[in-house]
Amino acid sequence: MHRIAALCLLSLMFAPIAQAQSPPDAETQIAAAVKAAPNSMRDAATVRGYGPDGTITTLREGTGTLVCFADDPAQDGFKVACYHQSLAPFMQRGRELRRQGVTAVDSVRRAEIEDGTLAYPDHPAALYNLSGTYDPAADTVREASRLHVIYVPYQTAESTGLPTRPQGGPWLMEPGQPWAHIMVTNP
Repeated sequence: MHRIAALCLLSLMFAPIAQAQSPPDAETQIAAAVKAAPNSMRDAATVRGYGPDGTITTLREGTGTLVCFADDPAQDGFKVACYHQSLAPFMQRGRELRRQGVTAVDSVRRAEIEDGTLAYPDHPAALYNLSGTYDPAADTVREASRLHVIYVPYQTAESTGLPTRPQGGPWLMEPGQPWAHIMVTNP
């Protein structure tokens, strides 16, 4: 029994220490990030990602209406997103609050939307998420899972005709909230 415990302790002592992963180069981040967007919108999208020091930076300034966000190397798994530029302040504020350790992110953002200090669209706006396993050499995403979201501020089941729970098709999440949105999974 002592021998097993000693072997376990030795394996822990000599196990490689996990280090924070450096972000890929800008070209790789851009190629991966735009995979979340519809094909016709990829080339014109602005792309934000991570600099060598891990700070968020603009990797490519675009001419279109989408902002794509690269995979966060500090998080497990692969997840990229693209959203309409009108959602950018809302998304950025969420990242800032989470970095600050705020747990009531939605409460803070709601108050800021309502008092006019946080810009938020008064029209529908799209968000595209893609997760899976990214292979930069092949520029492909394996085991891809897509989620498309259409933000419809303050809409309800009554105003949209959509259910408020998943039932095998599009559904309305967070009805009545500024960030009410139609969920379309694996379109």
